[in-house]
Amino acid sequence: MAEYNVDIPFQVPFVHRLRFTRDVLDADQQVLVDLLQGSGEQPPKVQFWVDEFVANANPELKARLRRLAQCQRDRFSLIGNIQICPGGEAVKNDIHVIERMLKCMHAADLDRRSYVVVIGGGAVLDAVGFAAAIAHRGIRLVRLPTTTLAQADSGVGVKNSVNLFAKKNWVGTFAVPWGVLNDQSLLKTLPDRDFRCGFSEAVKVSMIKDAKEFARIESAAGAIAARDMRVVGPVIQRSAELHLDHITRGGDPFEALEARPLDFGHWSAHKLEVMSQFELRHGEAVAIGVAVDTVYSALVHGLPMTDADRVLQTLRRLGLTLDHPVLHETEELFSGLEEFRQHLGGRLTLTMIPEIGSKLDVHEVNRPKMLEAITRVADFVRGESKAN
Repeated sequence: MAEYNVDIPFQVPFVHRLRFTRDVLDADQQVLVDLLQGSGEQPPKVQFWVDEFVANANPELKARLRRLAQCQRDRFSLIGNIQICPGGEAVKNDIHVIERMLKCMHAADLDRRSYVVVIGGGAVLDAVGFAAAIAHRGIRLVRLPTTTLAQADSGVGVKNSVNLFAKKNWVGTFAVPWGVLNDQSLLKTLPDRDFRCGFSEAVKVSMIKDAKEFARIESAAGAIAARDMRVVGPVIQRSAELHLDHITRGGDPFEALEARPLDFGHWSAHKLEVMSQFELRHGEAVAIGVAVDTVYSALVHGLPMTDADRVLQTLRRLGLTLDHPVLHETEELFSGLEEFRQHLGGRLTLTMIPEIGSKLDVHEVNRPKMLEAITRVADFVRGESKAN
C-alpha cells in the first residue's frame, strides 16, 4: 500500500454561559434553573457538591438547596445527598478524593446529560470539575464560585486539575463548563483575607489587556479592600469578561501554543504555593509573582519604573502581601521555571509587560536581573513597613 497521510483541521463548537446574579438561591434562582436544560421527557438529574468551608459558613445552605430542588422539581431532579468535599487546596492534594467523587457520581447514575453543580472556591471547582470531566468523558458542569478569585478568574476558565508529585495542577484536563454563575450573595461570608486574594488576578489581567481597567483598580483599591460592593462588583465582572474574552477569542483556549499570557506572574506563584506548603493562598502567591515580574519587566523589558511602582502600590492597597520567606529560597524557586516550561510544553515562554495594557512573550530569564527584581520587591515591603 502506498504511503497515505491525512491532516484535517477542524473546530468543535462550544458555548460558554456566564451569568451575574445577586441572590442565586432566592430571587435569582431562575437563572440557575434555566441553565439546567433537559433533553427528554424527564427532568435532568442534578448532583450538588459544596465546599466544606462554604457549608460551615452557611449552615442553612443545604436546606436552601433542598427547598430550591423541591420548588423546581418539574425542572430538575436532585439526586441523593448534597455532597460536601474538603475546601481549599486540601481537596487538590489528595488524589483519593477524586475517586470518592467518581463513586458518588456513579452511584447517582449520572449520565452525560446530567449536571454536577459545584459551589465553592477555586480549588473545589478544580477538583469537582476534574471528576465531572472524566466521568463518562464529561458530565455537564455548572460552577457557582464563592470566592473573589474564582469569580474574577478561574471560575470562567476551561481547566480542571489536582496536584500530584508536589506540583500544582499536574493531573487535569481541559473542559468547558456548561455554565458559570457569579453571585454576589455567595461572597458575603468570605473571610477578608480570601476576599482580597481575588484581586491579584484582576490586576494581572488588566495589566496585560486593559490599561484603563488597571487605572480603575488603582484608584479604587482602598474601597475594594474595604469590601464596597458598588466598586467590587464591576471589577469582578470586568476581570471575568477579560479572562473569558481571552479564552473564547484568543485562539488558544486549550493552551496548545507556546504563550500563556493569563499566567503572567504564575511561574513563581505556583512554586511559591508549594514551597510554603500552601500557607500562601493562590491569590497571595500571584500577587508576589506579579510584583516580581512587573519589576523584572521594568529592569529588562522597558516598563517605566514609575509604572512598576504603581503596580506595587496598588497590590499593597488591596491588602495583598508581596513578600514571604520562601521567596528568598531562590535556588529552589528558580526550579519553578522548568516546571512551568514542562507544564506548557516546548520552550520556556513567559509573559512580560513592556507597558501597562500590553504584553511581550520572552523565552529566557536574566537570572541576576530576576534576583534584583525579588530584592527590590522585598525592599519595597520593608520600606513601607518602616514608613508605617
